[in-house]
Amino acid sequence: MKKKAGKFQRKELPKSPTSIQGFDEITGGGLPKGRPTLVCGGAGCGKTLFAMEFLVRGATHYNEPGVFMSFEETEKELAANVNSLGFDLNRLIVQKKLWVEHIHIERGEISQSGEYNLEGLFIRIHHAIEGIGAKRVVLDTLESLFAGLPNPLILRAELRRLLHWLKKKGVTTVITAERGDGFLTRDGLEEYVSDCVILLDHRVTDQSSIRRLRIVKYRGSTHGTNEYPFLIDEDGFSVLPVTSLGLKNISSKERISTGIPRLDTMLSGKGYYRGSTILVSGTAGTGKTSLAAQFVEAACKRGERVLYFAFEESPSQYMRNMSSIGIHLEPWVKKGLLHFHATRPTLHGLEHHLTTTIKLITKNEPQIVILDPIDAFVIGGNETEVKIMLLRLVDFLKMRNITVVFASLTTGGEKQELTDMAISSLIDTWLLLRDIEIGGERNRGLYILKSRGMAHSNQIREFILTSHGIELLDVYVGPEGVLTGSARLSQEAKNQADQLLRHQEIERKQSGIKLKREATEAQIVVLKSEFKAEESETLKLIAMEKARNERFTLDKAKMSKSRKGDV
Repeated sequence: MKKKAGKFQRKELPKSPTSIQGFDEITGGGLPKGRPTLVCGGAGCGKTLFAMEFLVRGATHYNEPGVFMSFEETEKELAANVNSLGFDLNRLIVQKKLWVEHIHIERGEISQSGEYNLEGLFIRIHHAIEGIGAKRVVLDTLESLFAGLPNPLILRAELRRLLHWLKKKGVTTVITAERGDGFLTRDGLEEYVSDCVILLDHRVTDQSSIRRLRIVKYRGSTHGTNEYPFLIDEDGFSVLPVTSLGLKNISSKERISTGIPRLDTMLSGKGYYRGSTILVSGTAGTGKTSLAAQFVEAACKRGERVLYFAFEESPSQYMRNMSSIGIHLEPWVKKGLLHFHATRPTLHGLEHHLTTTIKLITKNEPQIVILDPIDAFVIGGNETEVKIMLLRLVDFLKMRNITVVFASLTTGGEKQELTDMAISSLIDTWLLLRDIEIGGERNRGLYILKSRGMAHSNQIREFILTSHGIELLDVYVGPEGVLTGSARLSQEAKNQADQLLRHQEIERKQSGIKLKREATEAQIVVLKSEFKAEESETLKLIAMEKARNERFTLDKAKMSKSRKGDV
């Protein structure tokens, strides 16, 4: 009998984690273990830094020593360049966790005896690997190494031989290379012999720089295929994995106050859902920032952390302005519940702002996030890019159940219910503020355009900025619509006068009824008295008549008796 074939078991490709924020997520664990990876891109895109961070994180987090072979920068230059990122190369070298060596390549150093060979380089790499027991190797950059090999056939043969030799060593290799013209690299060879190819891009759009990363190929493993924004700052590399974000968040049923009791009433009496997205839009001067500030103060009073991204005002100016309407935020800043991040949108590109925002949210772990205003990012015709950035941010916030408020400036007229970025689909609750012009005045009105998952008011409410915050007023509707300002005051006075007249008329009628009642009661008393007198007289007559009849009967009986009659 034939033996049954064993069940096929799928095995995942072994990987070396990089510990670069976001990168391991889009690659499913890191770089291919024991295989070569090509990191290519233009000047200044971060190739050397990516490779160095891969080595440092491996040495410090996974106890995997690494070798960095530089063909351009010296050991001293490398140590100085990465020191600002918190990487102490000298200490790691002393601890034998890193081997950093600069190899100066001269054309004459590559011998030619019938064919080119790199045996000298192999010996130096072998010595470094054996010296510290390295598991990771970086070659930075290949252009300098192969500058003396003009023949592409020989170049490819030598490159294959080098990478095959490193594979036999079992080390995970990262090779950096300059981007070529029409190819990923200058010679267009490295991408074909590498198991993983990572393309770093540093582009400038509308005078704003944007850094993006794309995994061109990854043999034996699935991976994210989009372009991912990444940031290089004092913490090194950080990549935003867009594809991992999606519609998998669990919606909260908890409700939180808006900070304005009458607005809570309009939202079925309970306020916003926690973890929802709120848009406050309106024309200039309608009170968008003030409404957001009232919500911030209410959140801080509940003991919640708030992260406020201000793109038009400095924190000092913002707090000063809000104190004029009785919203005092400085104490919450001192208590550490309120954090401001103020910057101009034009300072960085959209991806840099997005990555910075996510890093600050991860660091501060707020329950509430405010972005004021989001339309400041719209420059030229980049509405689509801004919408994509906000989509990524909203997904990230919903995954963490963070409530976010967007303030947005809209144009007047019939297009107030449209946003510049067409982000209404991302919004759970939309408050629209508008100017109401009537009687030669402009006053503020508020209504709820939509609020998913709850019953809400459909009224337009006037609101005013007082010395104790925002106050919503009663609705007055006249022939021309909602009355505000002086028209509302006039209507209130008219209503009060009408009410007074009605009250006086009621009192007059009540008084007349009372007099009629008293007159009627007096008449009843007189009639009762007359009735009693007549009744008394009639009773007397009846009694006299009865007495007369009795006397007559008695006399008749006596007479009959005296006459000896029958009776």
